[in-house]
Amino acid sequence: MSIHFGTDGWRAVISETFTFHNLRLVSQAIADALRDHGSGSMAAVVVGFDTRFLSDRYAREVARVLAANGYRVDLTRADAPTPVVSYAVKAQAAIAGVMITASHNPPRYNGVKLKAAYGGPAPKNLTRQVEAALLDNERRARGPNLMDFDQALAEGRIRPFNPLPAYEAHLTRLLDFDALADAGFSVVVDSMYGSGRGVLRHLLRGSRIEVREIRDERNPGFGGIHPEPIPKYLHALFAALAHGMGQVGLATDGDADRIAAVDEKGRFVDPHRIFALAVDYLAASKGWRGAVVRTVSTTRMIDRLAQRYGLPVHETPVGFDHIAAYMLQEPVLMGGEESGGMSILGHIPEGDGVLMGLLLLEMMATRGASLADLVDDLLQRVGPAHYRRVDLRLRRAVDKAAVTQQLADQAPASIGGQAVVEVNTRDGCKYLLADDSWLLIRPSGTEPVLRVYAEARTPEMLDALLAHGRAVAEGLL
Repeated sequence: MSIHFGTDGWRAVISETFTFHNLRLVSQAIADALRDHGSGSMAAVVVGFDTRFLSDRYAREVARVLAANGYRVDLTRADAPTPVVSYAVKAQAAIAGVMITASHNPPRYNGVKLKAAYGGPAPKNLTRQVEAALLDNERRARGPNLMDFDQALAEGRIRPFNPLPAYEAHLTRLLDFDALADAGFSVVVDSMYGSGRGVLRHLLRGSRIEVREIRDERNPGFGGIHPEPIPKYLHALFAALAHGMGQVGLATDGDADRIAAVDEKGRFVDPHRIFALAVDYLAASKGWRGAVVRTVSTTRMIDRLAQRYGLPVHETPVGFDHIAAYMLQEPVLMGGEESGGMSILGHIPEGDGVLMGLLLLEMMATRGASLADLVDDLLQRVGPAHYRRVDLRLRRAVDKAAVTQQLADQAPASIGGQAVVEVNTRDGCKYLLADDSWLLIRPSGTEPVLRVYAEARTPEMLDALLAHGRAVAEGLL
């Protein structure tokens, strides 16, 4: 059976691999794996879903299987963001959570995210146990246990609930809602037809912030776009700001665990800059302390800020599960990744676009500055930082470990006139240059793609770094 859990769960094309039959098999394997981890009868599992095609129906099937296996299922009444569902896992003392979503992937996909009791991504040992249970059940020709949905409701084995009130109460303790209440600016929220729809507006009700929403209706086809908050899919948000609908734009992805923004000048504010802004604000304005955790593909502005405030920095492979591991071990001021998943001290170890959107608005309110001014000030102090990522197609898939080692062994002495001062192979091969520019070449382990990430102090150096990455790709063709 070709069902494997990647860095953030299992995703597949609807009606091809992602079918009701396969989902029931995965749900049974999750039930078995949780039991093997020592979970007793009638332990609670939270199940939520996003706005994708059939997500609500898929969630019901997961609930039926879990209920048939002796678990109590707390099932969200409506679509909800992944971080809201993840927080519910912890708030309700559940042993795990299952979120039906394919996050930012194209509309033809759906998927399963498995959450641990602490409200973050399930550790690899648990997902490996799910995969092992799948294979074992297939070998023994064992099908899933299944309970009638209405019977499970009547017996209290499935309990519909609204996860938002507990999440809202938590955020009011974590953020400065008094500052938000007094703020007088306007914001355009683009949920990209995803399950973040209505949430920021609800949380900001009663404040002086005027919230205008776009693409907030349920549209399982996402209007023909990928629900990923990157410039090529945010034309509607750029247009809304250009027409004066607001002073700042916030965009969340399909399940609202990622964030991006647009300032009043119509400039895209990527996750690197949001991450850096947040670290600066939390350390300088709030006086919070803790480690800063970033993935290998994330801006070095974080390192320069951490040095300024005397904060330790941990670099991890790509994937929020690696960040979550640090958040469970020590006080982490903030953790984040290039794709827009971020969390802060006091929150669950989970990427949260809703939280980060509110934190951006809090920064603007307490510092009395527009987003454009905040970004310009940041870049003046710890920039410049020019970033770009390109995905290069190869003719064939390559051995990730072998190519990574080859690139490390053949590391150039310099690129673009700057010496290569460090090489690491934490996830792909990363060259750090003398001027703090860097190039990451990261082969995909599953498809014929070479991902090239670069950050430079000048546009010219950025071009030189990407040219080197393309030359590497040509050598692998």
